[in-house]
Amino acid sequence: MNPPASTTSHAGQSGQPIPLWRQLQATASVLMAVRQGASATPSLAAVDAPLRPGVQSLVFHALRHLGRAEVLRSLLANRPPAPKVDALLCLALALAWRVEDAPYEAFTLVNQTVEAANRGPAKAQASFINACLRRFLRERDELVAISERDPVAVWNHPRWWIQRLRTEQPAHWQAVLGANNQHAPMTLRVNRRNTTVDHFLQTLAALDIAATPVATSGVQLGKAHPVQAIPGFDAGAFSVQDAAAQLAAPLLLRELDTRQPLRLLDACAAPGGKTAHLLELADAPGTHVTALDIDGKRCERIHQTLQRLGLQAEVVAADAARPDSWWNGLLFDGILLDAPCTASGIVRRHPDVRWLRRESDIAQLAGIQATLLARLWPLLRPGGRMVYCTCSVFQAEGREQIETFLTRHTDAILKPSPGHLMPQNGVDCATFPDNPLGDNDGFFYALLEKRAA
Repeated sequence: MNPPASTTSHAGQSGQPIPLWRQLQATASVLMAVRQGASATPSLAAVDAPLRPGVQSLVFHALRHLGRAEVLRSLLANRPPAPKVDALLCLALALAWRVEDAPYEAFTLVNQTVEAANRGPAKAQASFINACLRRFLRERDELVAISERDPVAVWNHPRWWIQRLRTEQPAHWQAVLGANNQHAPMTLRVNRRNTTVDHFLQTLAALDIAATPVATSGVQLGKAHPVQAIPGFDAGAFSVQDAAAQLAAPLLLRELDTRQPLRLLDACAAPGGKTAHLLELADAPGTHVTALDIDGKRCERIHQTLQRLGLQAEVVAADAARPDSWWNGLLFDGILLDAPCTASGIVRRHPDVRWLRRESDIAQLAGIQATLLARLWPLLRPGGRMVYCTCSVFQAEGREQIETFLTRHTDAILKPSPGHLMPQNGVDCATFPDNPLGDNDGFFYALLEKRAA
């Protein structure tokens, strides 16, 4: 059901209601930035604080329907208008095309979109925007039916992305694309140094927060809640982490003796969630974890994560692909390589990713992944374990990457591993048969063992 027609949203800090046209202007600016190659995250951070919550909701909705909006715009205009005009027009179409989940009544949205144009840099094209949107309202059913012929409109992904998934995942491509257009669940990882999953579930139940156990240390909430509203966050009782991401630490440690001190490396560690999980599980005295990240600012986030959870690691700002600049020569018992990737498995949480990526990015990132694997493998002791993972559903960043690595490194053994996990598949993970993942993000996992000399 649509919310009541309104031209204002929640009040700002001054107590005055925020006009919808202002939110549309700000949302169109974020959308235009994404189209120009900028991540939505810093663009949203630059939005005035009173506007930001509403703008984030609108821009996420628009990004999940941008393919449809662009196809509809192509039916309404012979050629794309100027970027600022097109961003505002496509935003309105993305919000209005499907009546059942439109956030505003259609005529209200049209009026406020035109007002946003009149009060901003698109003023000269306000009449054009008005004409396009009013024609859309008159011919909505026919135009939407025509747009159904285009897979970009149906699936709201770039054409190359759709074609690649159809080839690589013939049995799952539709489910993956459909899942990407849904909201991701909120999943928490319980700090087992602090509490137990059962006790944490009891705490949630006392607050009438529905939750289900997932993975090895996680709970998935029935609906999202502010973390500060859940007891124990500041005290380090839990962290926010997807169920698939929670497989990394236990997969690395499952065949290592955590009763003995271990030397562990988290090679691309920011913001520190997997580093913390390693420390929560491998708590033998003398265990040493090195958390590495190439970005010094992102290393600050690792420090903040560990401080909140009451954990300690050696945090190093350095390039994992250049061990000569940071490695002290002592071999590691376990290495976690959560490599840079397309992030094609976490589109539900970051709907801008699909519009930011280009198909050529896959080969470029696969090259970086291969370099990291080759440079870090010599740092692992014989008999040690390495987990290679990416939050990607593309084969070049997962199965194909590991197959190539194994042909070049005869001292590497592929152990039982989850492989490719599709987003929202909700199936049990064969590697951890007693721990269903619930509604998880897309990931790839390979567990590698170095042959003893």
